[in-house]
Amino acid sequence: MPHATASWLVDNTGLTFEQIADFCGLHILEVQAMADDLAGAKYTGRDPVRAGELTHEEIEKGQNDSNYKLKIHKAPVQIQRTKGPRYTPVSKRQDKPDGIAWILRNHPEMSDAQIGKLIGTTRNTIGAIRERSHWNIQNINPKDPVTLGLCSQRELDAAVAKAAKKAGIEASAVPDSKLVDDKQALIDELKKEREDAARAAVVAAQEAEAEAWLAARREEGIPEE
Repeated sequence: MPHATASWLVDNTGLTFEQIADFCGLHILEVQAMADDLAGAKYTGRDPVRAGELTHEEIEKGQNDSNYKLKIHKAPVQIQRTKGPRYTPVSKRQDKPDGIAWILRNHPEMSDAQIGKLIGTTRNTIGAIRERSHWNIQNINPKDPVTLGLCSQRELDAAVAKAAKKAGIEASAVPDSKLVDDKQALIDELKKEREDAARAAVVAAQEAEAEAWLAARREEGIPEE
């Protein structure tokens, strides 16, 4: 979450834009835009100290020396849940019905319990989609849950194989070419989103700089050309 971390560092430290950009892996103009409130409002600040990625001492070193490059304290710890339903990020929860519909269409041998465990949903939701009584059924489009990021290919394959074995059938293998195409499509989409966000931040920073320049000329009484 580099943008959220950068937003917090801008608001809570005296580090230079270059130091923050270098630590978060962003362009300096993106950080400048956050400082000018052109992009920071889009992100909720994320405290890297609480996350264990920086220490107060490391930040202090950076504030005392503008040429100092911050060093990450440790890699973020991936917390793995061992009990309870699968956790799905809020941004992906709206994709669950599409993933459920895809499994119901392509792997009818899977039980509601298996689908619920794989996707992290309830049997009521699965039943509503199967019976087409879901409140948003008109907007549900079956999509591969792996492409949507709701589960991994290994988890899906394991669930399908288990269901097929229980039903006494052979699990149909998904062509490798399709998996490669789906994965590449997702990578391209994420890359495009990042590039669009970076371009928007650069444009916003340039516009802010131009506006500041014009405002300064007005204060000095210099007519605009």
